[in-house]
Amino acid sequence: MVLLAPSGVDGSSFFDKVHVDSTHYETLLAELQRLRGQTYLQDGAIESHHLTGDRHQLDTDKKSWHVLVLDQDDRVSGCMRCQPYPQHSEFSQVGVSKSALASCNQWGERFQGAVEAELELSRRLERSYAEVGGWALLENIRGTMEALRLVLAAYALAEALGGWVVISTATRRHGSASILKRIGGRPLEYQSSEVPSYIDPNYRCEMEVLRFYSWAPNPRFREWINEIKMQLKQTLVLASGAGTPAWMFGAPLQAKAAAAGY
Repeated sequence: MVLLAPSGVDGSSFFDKVHVDSTHYETLLAELQRLRGQTYLQDGAIESHHLTGDRHQLDTDKKSWHVLVLDQDDRVSGCMRCQPYPQHSEFSQVGVSKSALASCNQWGERFQGAVEAELELSRRLERSYAEVGGWALLENIRGTMEALRLVLAAYALAEALGGWVVISTATRRHGSASILKRIGGRPLEYQSSEVPSYIDPNYRCEMEVLRFYSWAPNPRFREWINEIKMQLKQTLVLASGAGTPAWMFGAPLQAKAAAAGY
């Protein structure tokens, strides 16, 4: 496992192996973008014109953490993107505000209200709000323990960085949404009504909007997440530059979550 840090970040007090190496960073970033492009193209989620060459590039890639699984030849065989936002971010500034559901005549306002409730929770608990996505795996590790470990590593990373309130738009393709719900994801809600699944016109599949609290996974996975968190301490973290935004590495007290009933 290897971590790519957001642009402008050179690590935190948690990690022991932080290297600022723009060449290695760019090499692995290109590999994960090729993996995403290959995977999404084969699944019919995108068409070739959505790619830049053979790469599925996103504006958020260099603003995000990436959890990578490498094979025995150090090639990327699995990836997941985790993008934390500064505290006090507004709905219009986060990624899900651009989703098809946000512009839905029936659910748009309620969806915005549901997301704003999660943003408010993150501020109240002094934890970062984050969005997780970009889950792509080579076919030979889909459905394996390695695929599950990649998702649990996102929980572990969030806890290592102070705890996150997370929203993820998860596809029902390959059972991705159901896997995430078994680990601890819950449907996004507005005034006790669940936000419905929707058809994403960009990825041409049915999506669910899930919320996660990194400190509250399914108890069955707690011990494993803690083990992975300790492994991440010794995991190679590659960064492309120097300078650490203070908001990214805050470590609020767990007691604040308990006091708020979460």
